[in-house]
Amino acid sequence: MIYQFLANGFEDIEALAPVDILRRGGLEVRTVSITGSEFVESAHGVTVRADVTFEDAGDFADADMLLLPGGMPGSMNLKLHEGVRAALLAQAGRGGRIGAICAAPMVLGSLGLLDGRKATCYPGFESHLTGADYTSELVTVDGNIVTGKGPAAAFPYAYTILSLFVDDETVKGIKEGMMYV
Repeated sequence: MIYQFLANGFEDIEALAPVDILRRGGLEVRTVSITGSEFVESAHGVTVRADVTFEDAGDFADADMLLLPGGMPGSMNLKLHEGVRAALLAQAGRGGRIGAICAAPMVLGSLGLLDGRKATCYPGFESHLTGADYTSELVTVDGNIVTGKGPAAAFPYAYTILSLFVDDETVKGIKEGMMYV
């Protein structure tokens, strides 16, 4: 199971493109609202109904990966949510995969999860990648952590994550079907 946390102010494409692409790849993805309601409003005023609220989602022990979309104030809302922070630390403690894009890698930096790792983020947030070696790449993979640079990285970020779970032919087929070639 892949869980994507959604906070008010999330960046639309960074949240929805990965969910779409991963589901096309046959992966089970559950969106998790941290707002106390199943409804979450994006940075651009689009209201999304999450699959489950944080309170009803369980302990995330079954997570194959936890994902954080960027956007502001969404990334800050994720950073301030104690439950999200605890879930990320537990996931990292088990060596589980974590993905964050745009401003959201700052959440990982604040938890020390980027210490000694390569990572990327939206320009201007580099100082929040505490302990990381900033790459400025669209997508950076270092061990169990995948980071993406920003909205334009949403597709390569999602395909990179998909490639961690399915074979190259499946990824290629989805890219072709979506005309991403």
